[in-house]
Amino acid sequence: MTATRVDLDVIRRLPKAVLHDHLDGGLRPATVVELAAEVGHTLPTTDPDELAAWYYDAANSGDLVRYIATFEHTLAVMQTREGLLRTAEEYVLDLAADGVVYGEVRYAPELNTRGGLAMSEVVETVQEGLAAGMAKAAAAGTPVRVGTLLCGMRMFDRVAEAADLAVAFRDAGVVGFDIAGAEDGFPPADHLAAFEHLRRESVPFTIHAGEAHGLPSIHQALQVCGAQRIGHGVRLTEDIVDGKLGRLAGWVRDRRIALEMCPTSNLQTGAASSIAEHPITALKDLGFRVTLNTDNRLVSGTTMTREMSLLVEEAGWTVEDLRTVTVNAVKSAFIPFDERKALIEDVVLPGYAV
Repeated sequence: MTATRVDLDVIRRLPKAVLHDHLDGGLRPATVVELAAEVGHTLPTTDPDELAAWYYDAANSGDLVRYIATFEHTLAVMQTREGLLRTAEEYVLDLAADGVVYGEVRYAPELNTRGGLAMSEVVETVQEGLAAGMAKAAAAGTPVRVGTLLCGMRMFDRVAEAADLAVAFRDAGVVGFDIAGAEDGFPPADHLAAFEHLRRESVPFTIHAGEAHGLPSIHQALQVCGAQRIGHGVRLTEDIVDGKLGRLAGWVRDRRIALEMCPTSNLQTGAASSIAEHPITALKDLGFRVTLNTDNRLVSGTTMTREMSLLVEEAGWTVEDLRTVTVNAVKSAFIPFDERKALIEDVVLPGYAV
């Protein structure tokens, strides 16, 4: 099947997998408006459509720091048990409606404690909401498995606490760990003790790297900290010249280290210039294990269906390409091998065959 024959309805029906998506970046605009009214938080607008447009426009600054600043309003409504339960449940239902069969959601529990909840209570509440969403999705005939990645904020001092929680909740829905936040000036090796602790406890982790900072951040994430995946990694192309891979790029490709790539988000933060020229296509063609992700669905005004459609329309992707990145994502998920194998063989491949 060629790219010209992949229409939106086909893409919408395809099974999808997303590894890089932030809970606080994916709220429904109407939910933000309603919860903000309940907690007395002032928004740029109280019209849901206008708020969605505001988020998209505000995020299109080409600057990662300003992009992150748009989270002020979503975080403001995620400080109570009620707000966390609702947003977590709706998160799962929105994935299911988008055709996602496996997802990993990430968030930093330290950012949800301003209302008095302890970090452990935040995790418990979010897991309760996610479980409710998965039960409703399954009952509706659109089952989706969602695992949680806990994040530490790399510019603050509670990364070790978040890592401890990832260990404590690893049998209660938390499947891994990440560090997030402003990348430039906050190298991953600053939190080496937390990563060593996770490795000792056999908890997998990914690291945001190679987005706002270049090859040194990717090198540190992999060779110093021991990450199993890389969040974004678009700057890896700086180690590839005329199709020839440098040592770091070769390491990433040859060891099948997954790259969690987020095209629309990368355009907004200035990490890529266009969908057509986004590194995901060149890296895919060179044999890297690239995965396709949304990053922040509200902030980027996107879905997995939209990300796939953009690559089909602007980068010439085919159904086979979409299948490849979906299988890549499930292969690289932080869940046991037998569960990944079953998802691929029983859900993903049959869905693409149809």
